[in-house]
Amino acid sequence: MKIAVIDIGSNSVRLMIMADGKTLYKRISTTRLGEGVAITGKLSPEAIERSAMAVKNFADEAKEEGAEKLLIFATAAVRSASNGRQFTDRVFSLCGEKVDVVSGEDEAKLGISGALKGGVGGIIDVGGASTVIYLQKGGERLYSKSVDIGAVRLKDICGQDRRKLQIEIDKNLKKYGELDLSSTEMYAVGGTATSLAAIKHGLKVYDPEIVDGTTLSLEDLKNMSDRLLSLTVEQRKLIQGMDLRRADVIAGGCLLLYSILLTFGAKKITVSESDNLEGYAMLKGY
Repeated sequence: MKIAVIDIGSNSVRLMIMADGKTLYKRISTTRLGEGVAITGKLSPEAIERSAMAVKNFADEAKEEGAEKLLIFATAAVRSASNGRQFTDRVFSLCGEKVDVVSGEDEAKLGISGALKGGVGGIIDVGGASTVIYLQKGGERLYSKSVDIGAVRLKDICGQDRRKLQIEIDKNLKKYGELDLSSTEMYAVGGTATSLAAIKHGLKVYDPEIVDGTTLSLEDLKNMSDRLLSLTVEQRKLIQGMDLRRADVIAGGCLLLYSILLTFGAKKITVSESDNLEGYAMLKGY
């Protein structure tokens, strides 16, 4: 059975085509749906239109690929915006498909289902508008928390100012409460983590097989944060492995991931290519 899953995030819209439980390919369109939400509380008309059109284009592609089932879900940007319904209505008008707006709790389940497939450990998912930390053992939840801080939100609030970024990050990390990750095998999913892995390897062309399983140590993340924050956005675009569409948000996302590991005692994190797309397919598609 061939299915398609579309993930509408704060930074990008993604498509995954899967057949008989195996991922055939993924595609991404960077639309910045969540841009400005941290300041206005609303999705802008321009962001709604470009993101809804990206969903329509992916829905059309899924049908051309012969997908028997099409699943569409949205996360923090749509969930937190006061006019999120306007966006989901626009998607329905364009392609006749309903959008499942998942809760922070469900978003965490999707990510860990994709990355761990029922195993033991935890995930950190740095998104555009929120960041999820989820721990599980034997398929049972040990801890789950989604906080409204992400790479796009940090850029909107703090720009490229390291001091402001760190203050905003530290303020929000307190919302996770007492958390000890020192003895947990942690995985990172999402665009921030995979982009940092591509930079670590200096990939001229993004290769998911190389990115998957990449270890980012606490020292790696500190060095990357220092380097990225010392450069302008244009200078970052010259870094081998840099996703040009993320050049303005990657520094804040990297500093956030580094600060999470440092604050809660993790020494390293393993990047996983399997994430909430696979998780949604597992839980909703088959």
